[in-house]
Amino acid sequence: MKLGLSLGYQTPWSTPASHLALSQEAERLGFSVVWAAEAYGSDSPSMLSWIAGQTERIDVGAAVMQIPARTPAATAMTAATIDACSGGRFRLGLGVSGPQVSEGWHGVRFAKPLGRTREYVEIVKMALARKTVEFHGEHYELPLPDGPGKALKLGFHPPRDYIPVYLAAVGPNNLELAGEIADGWLAVFLSPEHAGEQLAHIAAGRAKVGKTMEGFDVVPTVPLVVGDDDSETGIANCAELVRWYAALYIGGMGSREKNFYNQLATRMGFGEAAKEVQDLYLAKRQRDAAAAVPLEFIDRTSLLGTPERIAGRLRDYADAGVTTLSVSLFVADAETGIATLRQVAQAMELSGVGE
Repeated sequence: MKLGLSLGYQTPWSTPASHLALSQEAERLGFSVVWAAEAYGSDSPSMLSWIAGQTERIDVGAAVMQIPARTPAATAMTAATIDACSGGRFRLGLGVSGPQVSEGWHGVRFAKPLGRTREYVEIVKMALARKTVEFHGEHYELPLPDGPGKALKLGFHPPRDYIPVYLAAVGPNNLELAGEIADGWLAVFLSPEHAGEQLAHIAAGRAKVGKTMEGFDVVPTVPLVVGDDDSETGIANCAELVRWYAALYIGGMGSREKNFYNQLATRMGFGEAAKEVQDLYLAKRQRDAAAAVPLEFIDRTSLLGTPERIAGRLRDYADAGVTTLSVSLFVADAETGIATLRQVAQAMELSGVGE
């Protein structure tokens, strides 16, 4: 298992300068990849280009580039350009986002996300392979049939004709699709104790196209809070930093009827708590919603405690089938973040699961 760093979005403290400092430290420590995210603030390709130009070895990955934000051709152009700028270090993560962002921010209907994703990935791969792009699907028609457009191919030669594609997937059908058409899975709230069911859906998708899990990259983003006390109180104190993040996703991402993360928590056995968190969050009682997130849920989906305890959890993730574990730092500044990266690198060495 390898380590990755998930930068997430820009926040008041996580500026481009701090993201760069963390990425450079992750590279120095031997991390395999640094990921950047986007929602409706900072975009991931710009951040990754900034980092790629000032690093030498670490891969740069989009986790994710939003499917409704760009045409497939625009995504292929961006991926090929970052891959060229980085010397072949780019990983393309894609996701449909959610209905509120897709329709409210991008003005793109959210309906039929699986079909749209399948067609989108096929077109992106075709363009990156420098094939002439002609596609006739339910969601995409290239070129348009009733105008002057012509079928084109990518106008320059990137360093690779194949860039690894990752899908952000939560539900069973989307997990199966990831196994079928992608090279890796970007997971969230992955618990080693519950990973088997999710990976079974991935494996089913792989089997559809005659592939095994060999070579498929399982990449959860895992919150990380290092503490100096592994007592129940110490772990609970670490978990406090993750509560608001968990409540936002379980309670506030999407609508009451369509919240993929709430449904995931329910499938993991936290259905009653997930409903309470959502009810409180949608009632604008965010503090109460955060308090209602079970400590067990946070602990099972995070790395909390001393490096020794974290080492044990890293072994659990590796045993569950994770191949790249990307840590998300819950810290107040870049200096603390760098210290935390060093501590998780120490935990990785203690765990004995690193390559």
